[in-house]
Amino acid sequence: MAIVNVSDQTFNNEVQTGEGTVVVDFWAPWCGPCKMLAPILDELSSELGDSLKIAKLNVDENPETASKFGVMSIPTLIFFKDGQPVDKVVGLNSKESLKNIVAKHQ
Repeated sequence: MAIVNVSDQTFNNEVQTGEGTVVVDFWAPWCGPCKMLAPILDELSSELGDSLKIAKLNVDENPETASKFGVMSIPTLIFFKDGQPVDKVVGLNSKESLKNIVAKHQ
């Protein structure tokens, strides 16, 4: 499944009303670790295909959603299962670590 960009306005429809596993990447363009995480998420998307949806939310442009989920540092990944947050990781993580978290919630 392709990586989608979400905003405060589209977050609910893209993330919280669907079924399955969604990983939301809270990021900003000026964040170095966020830039390093982007290719890892691209690889995850390619490898896990339709079993995982990845959504990216720019915290500078969408502070409401970031605040709602208590995002204080970026990158932060929040894992949603059937619309509910089930896990959260802060900082740069390896692809294998992220795959293990996804597998735990599928």
